[in-house]
Amino acid sequence: MLEVTDLKAWYGEAQALHGVTVSVEKGEVVTLVGRNGAGKTTLVRCLIGLHRQVSGAVSFLGRDVTGVPAHRRARAGMGWVQDDRGIYASLSVEENLLLPPRVSDRAWTLEQVYEAFPELAVRRKAPGTTLSGGEQQMLAIARVLRTGARLLLMDEPSEGLAPVVVARIGAIIAEIKATGVGVLLIEQNVKFAATVADRHYLLSQGRIATALDNSEFRRREGELLEHLGI
Repeated sequence: MLEVTDLKAWYGEAQALHGVTVSVEKGEVVTLVGRNGAGKTTLVRCLIGLHRQVSGAVSFLGRDVTGVPAHRRARAGMGWVQDDRGIYASLSVEENLLLPPRVSDRAWTLEQVYEAFPELAVRRKAPGTTLSGGEQQMLAIARVLRTGARLLLMDEPSEGLAPVVVARIGAIIAEIKATGVGVLLIEQNVKFAATVADRHYLLSQGRIATALDNSEFRRREGELLEHLGI
């Protein structure tokens, strides 16, 4: 579904990514784990087409999209759940959900969204400013699913949330995976990553330090926590 090969990125003269190679298959959850400043968000911005100072190759659904602008990648089926959630505060929950365009016949209906996220059904008329952090995260995920995205790029979805809400987000990711959607999950929460993902990449100083399947990732959890300073 997603193939990233030898991706390099710069901010001016400073190089942020050094030959990153990662992949995500259909119906697979892959995490990118690393400290703050390791290059995780830069990688996501490169994949969605918002960071232009790059070299290397990005292939999505068998098509080279390296030079394709962000809006065309979104229309092709890439969905981005931002770390700041990007909720329109002056709009209601339902207005936020009605805003994005459909890019495929896989787009979730409002009924599907409210069945999967009953919290949003209850608050459908509430303005974005009144939502809790967990409700905002659910809305950000649901809004991308409303487009019919084939691949979700999720940036720190568990950050700052209570454990019960993090568990709810994990269940939602599992449900998304079961429909064949691929997920690239940017995370620092090693314990959460181990509960939802099939494979993991450890990013350090803009490079892939190691790639692990989930069993090896769990076995080395203590080492990874120490590396991340958690």
